[in-house]
Amino acid sequence: MPQSNHDHAADLHIYAAHAHTAAAAAHHRGDHEAAEELSSRAQEYSMEAAEKTNAVSRQKLEPVRA
Repeated sequence: MPQSNHDHAADLHIYAAHAHTAAAAAHHRGDHEAAEELSSRAQEYSMEAAEKTNAVSRQKLEPVRA
C-alpha cells in the first residue's frame, strides 16, 4: 500500500530530527567530520520535509464521508 503524502512528510521530519540529534552527538564526541555530514543530511531531510508539507497543504481537501 503506498504511503500517504502526510505520512511521508511526517517521516521526513522525523529523519531530520534524528540526523540533527546524531550530528549533535558526533560534535560532542569531537567527530566533526561525521557531525558535518550528519548536519548536511539533516538539512536535506528538513528541506524535503518542508517541500512535502507545503505540497500537502496546497492539496484540495476532500470532505470526509461517514
